[in-house]
Amino acid sequence: MSLDWLPRDDELKDHGVGGEQFWGSHDGAPCTVYELKPLYDPKGNEIDDLFVAWITLNNPAQFNSYTTDMVKGVIAGFTNASLDRRVVAVVFTGAGNRAFCTGGNTKEYAEYYARRPHEYGHYMDLFNAMVDSILNCKKPTICRINGMR
Repeated sequence: MSLDWLPRDDELKDHGVGGEQFWGSHDGAPCTVYELKPLYDPKGNEIDDLFVAWITLNNPAQFNSYTTDMVKGVIAGFTNASLDRRVVAVVFTGAGNRAFCTGGNTKEYAEYYARRPHEYGHYMDLFNAMVDSILNCKKPTICRINGMR
């Protein structure tokens, strides 16, 4: 049976999870930003070789709704923070001051997954892996909520 009647793009998404290729910068939205910030003692002195990992959902124009690549960035960030002995804690936050996160990016759903319902299961596997990476993080995690939730 051919699916030629189903309108779709030729290229399929890679649902594999990697590392740094899924991280971006604060000026490159939409993306997930992974940063190591120094740890300070109670007197305000920087502690050598100890860090706090900051994982930021960076899509403020769409209230930090996450794209498939952002989900991969979150997974990579929490996995990296868990394995990095220099990281003592994780802060999970959203960019800007209007919203922490409004959930999945409905624009991406409509443009990609609505035309490929059989691919949506792969997306849900990624979403579940993201939740697992947060729950299984070996470091204390703070969710820094900004704006609406």
